[in-house]
Amino acid sequence: MDALTWTELSALTNYTADPIEGPTNAQSRLRLFGQAESGIRVTLYRDNHAWCPYCQKIWLWLEEKKIPYRIQKVTMFCYGQKEDWYKRIVPSGMLPALALDGRIITESDDILLALEQAFGPLGAGMTDANVLPLRQLERLLFRAWCSWLCQPGGWFGQEKSNRQQFVNVVQKVETALRQTPGPYFLEEFGTADVIFTPYVERMNASLYYYKGYSLREEHPTLSDWFDAMESRETYRGTQSDFHTHVHDLPPQMGGCYENDDAQTKINQRRVDEGPWSGLPDVTYAEPENAKAEALARVIKHRDNIVAVNPAEATLFEPALRSALTYLMTQEDCLPPAGSDVALRYLRDRINVPRDMSIYAAKHLRAALEHTAALVGDQQGPPIPIRHRRDQNPVAFSVVTTG
Repeated sequence: MDALTWTELSALTNYTADPIEGPTNAQSRLRLFGQAESGIRVTLYRDNHAWCPYCQKIWLWLEEKKIPYRIQKVTMFCYGQKEDWYKRIVPSGMLPALALDGRIITESDDILLALEQAFGPLGAGMTDANVLPLRQLERLLFRAWCSWLCQPGGWFGQEKSNRQQFVNVVQKVETALRQTPGPYFLEEFGTADVIFTPYVERMNASLYYYKGYSLREEHPTLSDWFDAMESRETYRGTQSDFHTHVHDLPPQMGGCYENDDAQTKINQRRVDEGPWSGLPDVTYAEPENAKAEALARVIKHRDNIVAVNPAEATLFEPALRSALTYLMTQEDCLPPAGSDVALRYLRDRINVPRDMSIYAAKHLRAALEHTAALVGDQQGPPIPIRHRRDQNPVAFSVVTTG
């Protein structure tokens, strides 16, 4: 089958999203929840990649409370040069930041406290007697995770000791979850769940990839919590996938150390090369329009996607159309010889949820890998581990579709 033209591909997707009033979406610059823009009191400054865990915490809280707000996106240092306009507002460059009634607030916990004072808490609030010990437990879990993930484990049984320390804390988390009749940390969803969300999501990804340990599958009560979170449209809009997390974490954490377990190697190959369907990073039912979303997002940015690829446009552009043709028709479409590297370069740089939602990304990665495999087994340039400047968003600040 010949690759479809861009016009033919465009006819295969009618995907649309309302970033202002629709479901939680990483592409939004304004959220109104049915209220007047003139009444907005809040501007959230968050990372351009929709990846920063502390930004996700504030983002999720605002979405759950349906507080109208504006979004200003800032480049994280690991991904590119931080914008001068932002450093004039926040000299430290710290993310997230929040403008509330003209006052700039940094530090995610301070931001939540200020939001609670202005708009009321989300369920039990930050200083509630039931939330305070859960906040401490979340920090304990974070430290145990860092000790296991970010330290070499080969010295005097340190790997085994760090693993057991982490498992012990996870069991305390499961005990806390079992104290309530429902799946959340308290009787109803609230602040405690928002606080746990960002790093537990990253633990699930990183330990699977670097330690061969499946947090969601090993701990059924925590798995029930994940399932409950995925029932919330707000969380689904902020949720990332394993591939994005495991390759964005090393620059942020100062390094992530893999162990030598056989399962670790299996998991790494699965996350990097597929199949991506069935990974324990998502379990809610796949939306019917996932492929249409992936196609629409690529079409919107296709000129920039072609421009930043290391391969020549004359090689990569028809290869990309071949992969998208397979995505939508499931018909093999032979790309140009030598385009396997170019296709896998893109496969490795899809960012969830910045570029698209999790199921859309899984389908696009699969189509790129399937099409690349038709002409070769060469992998793309390695993903950097000291920075992610290959993810610099500058090239995508202006949308062109040729």
